[in-house]
Amino acid sequence: MTEKTEISHKPRIITVDEKGEGQRIDNFLMTQLKGVPKTWVYKVLRKGEVRVNKGRVKPPHRLKIGDQVRIPPVRVAERKTSEPSSRVKEIIDKSIIYEDELMLIINKPSGVAVHGGSGLSHGVIETLRALRPNAPYLELAHRLDRDTSGCLMVAKKRSALKQLQEAQLKGQVEKRYLALLAGKWRKGRVKADAPLRKNTLSSGERIVRVDPEGKNSITHFEVKRRFAGAMLVEARLETGRTHQIRVHSAHLGAPIIGDDKYGNEDANRHFKALGIKRLFLHAHSLRFPWPGKKGGYVFEAPLPEPLADVVGKLS
Repeated sequence: MTEKTEISHKPRIITVDEKGEGQRIDNFLMTQLKGVPKTWVYKVLRKGEVRVNKGRVKPPHRLKIGDQVRIPPVRVAERKTSEPSSRVKEIIDKSIIYEDELMLIINKPSGVAVHGGSGLSHGVIETLRALRPNAPYLELAHRLDRDTSGCLMVAKKRSALKQLQEAQLKGQVEKRYLALLAGKWRKGRVKADAPLRKNTLSSGERIVRVDPEGKNSITHFEVKRRFAGAMLVEARLETGRTHQIRVHSAHLGAPIIGDDKYGNEDANRHFKALGIKRLFLHAHSLRFPWPGKKGGYVFEAPLPEPLADVVGKLS
């Protein structure tokens, strides 16, 4: 049984070291304050109670070595939990599709979060650290939604993390997804150019909406196959906003099947009867340059069997 112990923190000043370099301030706070709800983290950031080098910062702010981070007082429930189960570790271990001394590429299963939090003790990164207890460095280079499957980059060295993050900031990492959408477009290629704004509801749930005051967001869609009431598309991200493909496809009148946040309930119900019991969104391809490697890296992850089986039935 999980034990809970009340712990009271006074204001703390933490100096960022190599492990924290390059991390977003919100992610850094979550690693420092285990058991604290994400809503608290974003609340204190919004109110300016968290300071970096005595200045206010927003959640996307990335830290540098030597930065002084002030963490305000917080009272949290510290949970003593066991490490990931042998089954979870086996699933993640079998999901590794590439590994060298600098990085890991995971074909992340749907339903597995990239990191713990929001009631989850273990995500991909915690499980990898349990699998590699002697690994000096393992950090996520980007994220995928919990229900999205597919290619996920993990850095094994700080230098690799910086390289991957810089490539993403420069738009050099090509990420392609496969999605089954409810609806039909006449054109084979559609560009979604609609700014997105992230909101947090009173319940703490994150939701993203198209908003003229939001951040520039562009997704390129290409129809691969058409079915009765649905189409399989490939989505290529030009920007990387939260829930971007999900919101853009819904904005264009063809939401992703299985999406319980932005999707169509009737379509979800219809296709669930055909076997789609999850969000039909899969990160199937990654391409990015790498120093000293001609042509860079290309990684691919085929559609999971349950999704591929449904596509076969619809054909």
